[in-house]
This record gives sequence, structure tokens and C-alpha cells, in this order.
Amino acid sequence: MFLLAIDWSSVATKTGQFILSFSILVVLHELGHFIPARIFKCRVEKFYLFFNPWFSLWKKKIGETEYGFGWVPFGGYVKISGMIDESMDKEQLKLPPQPYEFRAKKAWQRLIIMIGGVVVNVLLAILIFIGIMWKWGEEYLPAKNLKYGVYADSLAKSIGIKDGDKIISVGGKTLENFNTLEGEMMLNDPKTLEINRDGKEISIAIPDGFIKKLSKNHQLNPFADARVPIIIDSISTSAVFSDTRLQKGDTVIAVNGNFFKFYDEFLPYRKKYKDSLVVFTALRGTDTVKAKYLIKSNNPGMFYKSAESVFGTYVKAYSFTEAIPAGFHKCFQTLDRYITGLKQLFTGKVNASDSLGSVISIGNTFPSVWDWERFWTLTAIFSIILAFMNILPIPALDGGHALFTLVEMITGRKPSDKFMEYAQMVGMILLLSLMAYALGLDFWRLFK
Repeated sequence: MFLLAIDWSSVATKTGQFILSFSILVVLHELGHFIPARIFKCRVEKFYLFFNPWFSLWKKKIGETEYGFGWVPFGGYVKISGMIDESMDKEQLKLPPQPYEFRAKKAWQRLIIMIGGVVVNVLLAILIFIGIMWKWGEEYLPAKNLKYGVYADSLAKSIGIKDGDKIISVGGKTLENFNTLEGEMMLNDPKTLEINRDGKEISIAIPDGFIKKLSKNHQLNPFADARVPIIIDSISTSAVFSDTRLQKGDTVIAVNGNFFKFYDEFLPYRKKYKDSLVVFTALRGTDTVKAKYLIKSNNPGMFYKSAESVFGTYVKAYSFTEAIPAGFHKCFQTLDRYITGLKQLFTGKVNASDSLGSVISIGNTFPSVWDWERFWTLTAIFSIILAFMNILPIPALDGGHALFTLVEMITGRKPSDKFMEYAQMVGMILLLSLMAYALGLDFWRLFK
């Protein structure tokens, strides 16, 4: 039953976008190591997209380098001669250093090789954000456009928000983009929400520890969503009507004689009458029409207009010259938000079990339909995150190797190969443990 409930076409679309995005990031990151390695005349033995324990899906040797595709989609690697990396090739290190080996190069050359991948990921994120600003600009749903306010879930109601409230500001900062509401709350940990209720401005206090609850709730329901009437946007061929059919543009106002105005008020009836033939009442211009419609639990049949299409969006366009500083700003704003999220994780403001995720969580952030703007936005976000994570001074990561090289440059003493070997092992154990934990959390959420 669990497998039958999965929308496999959606899974395939998300997976395709994830694989393409991840492949771009990994290949370019590894090129950031490969190119300076070749410039400094290091021998590169392997260049792989994805890991290939025991066997490869495809491989071809060109010159001194074997290029290939692995079958474990958790990254990729370049194997540089004389470098202690995830391959843990100890035999090579037993021999005297050769001129073409990484360990025979000067410290500053090794440092450039090690941070090359991070530099490429930062530049890639900046370039993508510049391209996004130039091509699509910034489009969002202004909070002030929400004519009917919000509908609040149980968590929002627990702090005093009511259906129909219009959110004005978060912690005194005007809420421009409605879709950033939860992000602003989780990242800035505000003490108040300012709302308009029936024409009166009210300040709602946010209790201590609320962010942890919001982080947990975020996995299940929106804290507050735009309140919209039910206007039919499209009807699929799988929709089942027994007589009169509803049409695009009709506004649904009742089910089996139960009247309502908004989509959130319809939800209880959709649940109550699932897999049942019911009478929908709708407005069509000045006329009222009725149609018998089968509410199917596994196939919506009818699709309704989003808040963006009902209330309209704001689009800020950029020329190419304007897009350059805007792209830089967007890149480092994304990095700042990610670092703030990590701080909250380590200070206990949010739970690791609610925030961490593996490739399953990452893949699920992609939309169910192919959307190039969303695809490139997520690719840019993941690129800057990949850069930050890799530059952390943890053994087995680029940052760990860079740190040891900097210490060598300052002290004039190079860490022994045995020390680097043990450091690499410790780092790999830490990273694999974290990956296993994150993957376990994702499976728990799926089956839960």
C-alpha cells in the first residue's frame, strides 16, 4: 500500500533534477582540484562522478587519467598521486616521493589544489545567481496582497494567530515576501509578530522555545498559509463527474450543501467525503451550477488556483549590470542564512532530528514538475553550501587538508604521512556516521 501511494512520476522528475544538479556540482568541484593539479604537473590517476567501490558503471583511460562513473551517488573524486585521500592508498606512500606526486609539491601549490574545488563552487553559485537575476528577476507573493489574510495551523493558533489575520511584520521587520515568513521566523528568532485583525493592528508575543516547535512542524504543515477561494484552474481527464462538469474559472462554494468561502474550510469536507460522489456547488459568472463529482483520495482530478495566481506577484527585473551585485548579494545572503541555521542547530534552538537530511531530503526539495528557475536556484544554493561544508577544518574534507597545509606553511614542519593517514580515517568515520544518521532520519520520516 505504501508503494502504491507514491506518485512515481513526481519521484522520477525530482530524481532527474537532483541527479543533474548534483552531477554539475560534483564535476565542477572536482575540476577545481583537477585543473590546478595538472597546472602544477601532478599526476591525476582517476576522475570520477560518484563513488565506485568494487566496480564502475563506465570508465575510460585517457592519457594518465582514468575517467568514469561510479554507482554510489554520494559525490565524486579525483585521485591525485601521492595524496592521502578517501582511497586510503598506503602502498604508494611507502615509496620515496616522486616529482609528479602531490606530496612532492610546495606547500602553497598543495594549498591551491586543495581549495580549488571550494573556489569553483563559490564562483559557480555567484554566476548562477547572477544569471537567475538577469533572466527571471525576483518574483514573489507580497504579504500585503493577501486580501483574505492567512489560515493558521494548530501551532500558529497556539500563540494566538487566527484565520483571516494579515501578517504585517516579523519582529518589527516588515514582511515583504509572504513565502519567507517561516524562514524569517526560524532564522531570526523574533519575539513578536505584528498582525492586522479586522482593521486593528495587534502584536502577538512568540514564546521562548517556539522555534524548535516551528522547525518540527515545518516538516508536516505550513505554519500559516495564504487564504484563498477555491477557483478551478484546470481539470484532468481522470476527473469523474456523473452529469454536469465543472469548468476552469468556476468558484466552488459548497459540498453536499455545506457552504464555505476558502480552501482551508473545504479541507475537512474533502477528508470526510474522500472516495465518495458528492454534489459540488460553484459560481460561474452570475450563475450557480451544481455537479456530482467523485473526490478520489489518490488523484485530485481538479486543480485550484494558487495564491500567486489569485492575488498576483511582484516581479523585480534586473539588467545585466544590475544583476551582478544582486547575484553577489543573493549568494552571500544564502550563505549567511545557512550559517545561522547551523548555529541554531549547535545551540539547541532546533533539533538535529528535525533539521538534518540526506540525499532523500535534498532530492525532495526539487519540484514535481521540471522548473528551470527553481532548478538553477537550488543548484546555486547547494553549490554555496557544498563550498562551506568542504572548507570546514575537518579531516577528510578539503578544509582539513588546507588547515594542515597552512600549519606547515606557518611552522615550517610538515605533518607526517602516518598522522595524515590517521586524520583521514577519523574524518571519514565522522562523515560516514553523519551520512548514515541523516539517511536513517530520512527513512524514518518516509515510513512515519
